[in-house]
Amino acid sequence: MPLRQTGCCSDTQRAHSQILLPMAKQLLAETGHTVQDVDVFAAANGPGSYTGLRIGIAAMQALGFAGGKQCAGISSLEGLAWNLCGRSGILCACLAARKDLCYCAFFEGDGSTVRRLTEDKILPAAEIAAQIAGYGAPVMVIGDGISVLRANAPAEYFAAPMHLCNQSACGIAMAAMHQAPVSPEDLTVSYLQAVKIG
Repeated sequence: MPLRQTGCCSDTQRAHSQILLPMAKQLLAETGHTVQDVDVFAAANGPGSYTGLRIGIAAMQALGFAGGKQCAGISSLEGLAWNLCGRSGILCACLAARKDLCYCAFFEGDGSTVRRLTEDKILPAAEIAAQIAGYGAPVMVIGDGISVLRANAPAEYFAAPMHLCNQSACGIAMAAMHQAPVSPEDLTVSYLQAVKIG
């Protein structure tokens, strides 16, 4: 299946490792820029797929080293929240983990920026639903974790528009503009793991 690109998203059966750097090369060529023209290289640093995160981080490190530039590692959840930066109110970024567990974090939007309210966590859907209820205010949930919440823990919330619920390079880039970058060698992956009890 050929690569299909729409804006800052792509839909392909090929792996990140096969398409990421060629896409970056194509983007630079089409915009008439070089690696040296980029201010900061940003990548989602977790939570998410181990392999996907490692590939993304390694690619950004390579580009950072090649261009002598700094890098920003952005929480996948924070990147999602920035997809809704034009909305005011409480946001819950929620990604399906496994079974009834989701990666989640809460943010607050003011119509132009996003402010973090909680750290990234991996929680059962019922606990996330309880946190949503605890705000006592409308909460918009974004991410594929919406289906996990619907199936396991009905709660009063608004679902973000479907076209904004996917990971986006735009969300990662906007978040990176509000974070201090680091040197490429300091760019790390942040995995969240459920703690086993008993």
